[in-house]
Amino acid sequence: MFSRLQRFYTSIKVVADMVMLAVAFALAYATRFSGIVPVTEGIPPWEDSLVSLLMVLVIFPAAFKQSRLYATNRSRTNTGEVFEVFKSTITATLILVAATYFARERYSRLTLVIFVVYAFVLVTCIRLAFRYVLSEVRRRGHNLKSILVIGAGELGQRVVETVEGHRELGFRVTGLLSLRPEKVGQYVNGVRIIGHVDDVERVLDAQPVDQVILALPLEDQAHVKRLMEQLALRTVDVRVVPDLYQYITLYGGLEEFGGLPIIRLQGDPMEGWSRVSKRAFDILFSLLAILVTAPLMAATALAVRLTSRGPMLYRQERMGMDGRTFHILKFRTMRVDAEHSGAMMAAKDDPRRTVIGTVLRKYSLDELPQFFNVLTGDMSLVGPRPERPVFIEEFKRQIPRYHLRHKVKAGITGWAQINGLRGQTCIEKRIEYDLYYIENWSLLMDLKILVRTALGGFLSKNAY
Repeated sequence: MFSRLQRFYTSIKVVADMVMLAVAFALAYATRFSGIVPVTEGIPPWEDSLVSLLMVLVIFPAAFKQSRLYATNRSRTNTGEVFEVFKSTITATLILVAATYFARERYSRLTLVIFVVYAFVLVTCIRLAFRYVLSEVRRRGHNLKSILVIGAGELGQRVVETVEGHRELGFRVTGLLSLRPEKVGQYVNGVRIIGHVDDVERVLDAQPVDQVILALPLEDQAHVKRLMEQLALRTVDVRVVPDLYQYITLYGGLEEFGGLPIIRLQGDPMEGWSRVSKRAFDILFSLLAILVTAPLMAATALAVRLTSRGPMLYRQERMGMDGRTFHILKFRTMRVDAEHSGAMMAAKDDPRRTVIGTVLRKYSLDELPQFFNVLTGDMSLVGPRPERPVFIEEFKRQIPRYHLRHKVKAGITGWAQINGLRGQTCIEKRIEYDLYYIENWSLLMDLKILVRTALGGFLSKNAY
């Protein structure tokens, strides 16, 4: 029954994609030769493009199939689906260009470019609509895959919570098996423990199960070998949830190295193109900020020089990415001898401030030179605020996961700062906001934080 339904759903997706591709092709032809874009060599007959259309209807679905866009993948997100469609569209376009070249098929290059855009948009829209409909159907309890969870402890409970929290994916836990006989008959988040682990074959014979998930703690891993030998004789899908979540801190996950699966407990949140794009973003916007604020910085520097003895700029050691130290730049807001008795954190009504320094701190104008720290690569526009090394050792001992904020570059502003966590606010809360930013980073989020900062995010009652 399931296989027939799967073939039916797959055929619907193939037909929908082909219809969207044909519509995209027709729209591209109409757009190119509608008179909006000048036509210098005449309008080719529609019949001459039929061969190209037929090639599109063969090549593009084949590329989609190669990217497993027609396979069942309930765990793929909408973003993942869009990305796969994009990659497949680019691949199919390159194949189409090569095929038309060797077949000596005439086509308009501009028409092809317009078609690719239309094709990506239309196929993406129909697929997202299809996924939405399926999600709603599954939320209502239809088209569900059944799961048997082996392990009724904390790890098994997490599996049940995850499945129940994502019902749109179409999974349903039908029961759990426990290593402890006394637990049989009890419930875990509304799901019944239907037997002992030794009853796995009896349970699989008694009821249809699409997938078995092994969720046993580390101390019970000795049972896994025997269970795998039993499950290897059946066609049911088998998944293993490693009992390592307690050790995963930031950007953990499963990787592959030369065919060897490796579980990453802690990783770098910004790698490859993510790091390149953030650095390009920093350079572009810091240059723009320096140009825009240059008159204000000049006026501020002059005010500092005229109102107090000492240098205009203040350099202070801070800790940045990967624990490396650098010297942060600020307009000087304190007396020259302010720290003769040792390092102190900024405080409200700080007596060390100069007259102009009070104003600069209130409006965060003393932070403007840090755009040069961004330009040189010591800092980023957005990120956790850097602390002084002398305070960090104490924070690391007191606050779990504090060190993870140094997995990215320190920032002029950040998620914590625009939410009012500046100055002598709760350090634990600040770390929570910093780690949220790191785990959910995107260029759009950076832009959002910068806009909120520009609109008054630094005009906080805690700015001193």
